[in-house]
Amino acid sequence: MNILDENWVPEFGTIFTWFAMDKNGRIAMMVNNCFGDLPKKLLCIDNIETLLDQLNEYIWEESKDFIRYPINKEGGFYVDLYSAWRKRSNLDREHIFNELEKDLKKSGCYSEANLPVNKGFFVYHAIEGSYDGEDYPVGFDGETKMGDYFRFLVPTNYASIDDFPPELQHGIVSSNTIDFTVDRLLYNDLINEYFPRTGQ
Repeated sequence: MNILDENWVPEFGTIFTWFAMDKNGRIAMMVNNCFGDLPKKLLCIDNIETLLDQLNEYIWEESKDFIRYPINKEGGFYVDLYSAWRKRSNLDREHIFNELEKDLKKSGCYSEANLPVNKGFFVYHAIEGSYDGEDYPVGFDGETKMGDYFRFLVPTNYASIDDFPPELQHGIVSSNTIDFTVDRLLYNDLINEYFPRTGQ
């Protein structure tokens, strides 16, 4: 049963992953961790859950419909901000980077580090937790709240919307103002201002 429509609001339950393009044409994968909002332009698309599933299946190289996957970017990555709650067992940045590198070697295209290294995506995660303040992005000095998106992984070689099949490109929201190389935190209550349209 589809639960995404224009009346949807973030709450504890299903995690949704969506894709965004900044003003320079760079691509980010956005993980809402239940509490991050999704742009209204996405929510107004008919059968948007199916479209998001198709986008994710394509990126994780599991699609039965789109089997020509993006060319490997053969880049590197670094860890920017990270979840104090999710990484609470060890908050050392170098440790987190090394664990991601190990997982990339072990799991290949199914590892999270594959997204910046081979696919060329920035990766943003929404702040989660069971109450405000339980989670926050380590390395960010300003105030944050649950649902705000922080920049977790940064690629060295960048993807573009042309890395997606034309049939899926209308499921990517785009911005006139955001620059993923600069904007480390996206405030949840401004998500519709950041991403007012879909496609190119």
